[in-house]
Amino acid sequence: MAPKQQRVIVQKGGSRGGDPKGAIANVYDTLTSSENASVVKSVLIFGGAIAIFSSSLSELLLPPL
Repeated sequence: MAPKQQRVIVQKGGSRGGDPKGAIANVYDTLTSSENASVVKSVLIFGGAIAIFSSSLSELLLPPL
């Protein structure tokens, strides 16, 4: 019995199933993912607190003498 023939489909062009995403697009998709929302919010709040405490605005939080 002869073996079955196999068909090979050749695609013309250089695209492989769509354009691959760049690094910036991957980072943006990761940061805006709903799974990472709590982590992103926590990091932003922490960064904002550090920025306020290291600036001259932190003197407003001190009690008057």
